[in-house]
Amino acid sequence: MWDRIKTLCDGLLADTVARAPLVPGVVAMVTDCQDTVFAGAAGARVVGGAAMTTDSVFRIFSCTKALAGVAVMQLVEEGRLDLDAPARMYVPELGDIQVIEGFDADGAPRCRPPKREITTRMLMLHTAGFGYDFFNEPYRRLAEEGRLPSIVSGTRASITAPLLFDPGERWNYGVNIDWAGQVVERIAGARLGEVLKERVFDPLGMRDTGFSLSPAMRARLVTMHQREPNGALTPLPDFELPQEPEIHMGGHGLYSTVGDYMRFIRMILNDGMGENGRVLRAETVAAMARNGLGELKLSPLRGVVPALSNDAEFFPGQAKSWGYSFMINDETAPTGRPAGALGWAGLANLYYWIDRKNGLGGFWATQILPFADSFTFGRFMDFETFVYDSGLAG
Repeated sequence: MWDRIKTLCDGLLADTVARAPLVPGVVAMVTDCQDTVFAGAAGARVVGGAAMTTDSVFRIFSCTKALAGVAVMQLVEEGRLDLDAPARMYVPELGDIQVIEGFDADGAPRCRPPKREITTRMLMLHTAGFGYDFFNEPYRRLAEEGRLPSIVSGTRASITAPLLFDPGERWNYGVNIDWAGQVVERIAGARLGEVLKERVFDPLGMRDTGFSLSPAMRARLVTMHQREPNGALTPLPDFELPQEPEIHMGGHGLYSTVGDYMRFIRMILNDGMGENGRVLRAETVAAMARNGLGELKLSPLRGVVPALSNDAEFFPGQAKSWGYSFMINDETAPTGRPAGALGWAGLANLYYWIDRKNGLGGFWATQILPFADSFTFGRFMDFETFVYDSGLAG
């Protein structure tokens, strides 16, 4: 079985980068509950440059969210954080956020107080009312008019846009986990990166993960690439998340390797037990993996900034829910991913899934903008399908 998986996946990776200039380089891995069972790399870290290796370093963008979510749930376990208390109790600035209702003649947002308080549970579930400028027109307008800094600036101002709707009314993907990271910081009395290193990265043996690059990590950093309208790829060698950001962005700010992320996935597969000890209680992991939205469901992501994201949706036509802080597919996916599995993605076309039913997880990593690149995403779907077709899931 292992030889077949390696042959299938190595062939897929080689074919993916052979169709230049569609993908310059890719790293993909699969893990079971004990160890990584497939690790592959193909292509280059930059078009025409150094070879991609399995220890290459990526900006993992929104794959950061699940890691920050672990820190939130650790504080819940300790009785230091009440998910249903007003989040302004921990971060007073959240009490100043209002709901946008339109724009004045001069372009200033017209706002009103929200009908209810934002809670940390809402932040974890993406129901607080926040968005992203590349998925929401009001935020895009604020950004274009210079009223909202880019989310990749690492500034506090970049997450202080008004709410798009009253808290708790619906699911909407946005800067919620960045705010949840601020909740963690205020309770812990330390920057999020310090909290995560002590409570998550070190216990899991994640030595190449952080909000800034060590010299060794920088030497293995993959270059960002931009997909042009004609399909060509342009390297963006200067694209870098801030090394000393004003705030550590719990929603997107981490650098990491696929191998490090496998350690995190195994912890979730093993009910909170990491390689160097317990990170979460088993009942906490079970709670993170349950639908927290009730009757609400995920909606497709509509890209409004073409350079950053296309329209995006996992498994169109199938219902999806959200936990703390993962997507949950409510139905068996065409790839073979079972109902109840967890997963999500990162802006530069990084994708992962965690199948607790079968004790499997996988990750596919590139550095290509915009998000939901049709060829790259299709290759990830092929990768996941190969894993399930191999019989690894039993």
